[in-house]
Amino acid sequence: MSTHPPTKRIGLIKRLVVMAYDGLLLFSLLFFTSALWMLIFNLLAPDSLYVDSGNLAVQKLASFTDLGRIIAFSLVAINIVGVSFFFYGWFWTHGGQTLGMKVWHLYLTKPNGKFIDWSLAAKRYAYALLSWACLGLGFLWVLLHPQRKAWHDSLTGTQIIYHRKKDQEK
Repeated sequence: MSTHPPTKRIGLIKRLVVMAYDGLLLFSLLFFTSALWMLIFNLLAPDSLYVDSGNLAVQKLASFTDLGRIIAFSLVAINIVGVSFFFYGWFWTHGGQTLGMKVWHLYLTKPNGKFIDWSLAAKRYAYALLSWACLGLGFLWVLLHPQRKAWHDSLTGTQIIYHRKKDQEK
């Protein structure tokens, strides 16, 4: 018998609401960091990465060469993956809650009730990307799983639970 209090499993709708809330915060952070990286790239990139128009002032405002586009796209992609991982990883490893989860009194835990470490956060993040890459099927799995677990929950042995101290006092 478990020494932990019974937990309420979280369904798809509440997960989607939390993802939307966190997504707004994450989008703001990604917008800022991507703009910062692109500013640095535009300041430091050699002129060979830009289409030559003959006028240096126009050249910096002109479009990228193919190599310039590849580098710029790569910087943005690395920024999105890196910042997103750090965003989720930080919250998951420091209190088990993103800001969206905090609003709904949800926690990400291991089955023993402890919060995850960075290693498990990295695995969970990678599997969550896989869940999205499969057209969201990994998240829809919550509707079929008896414990309402998404693929990344099952693959990492984690769970999202509802816990409110006020409810425990009753």
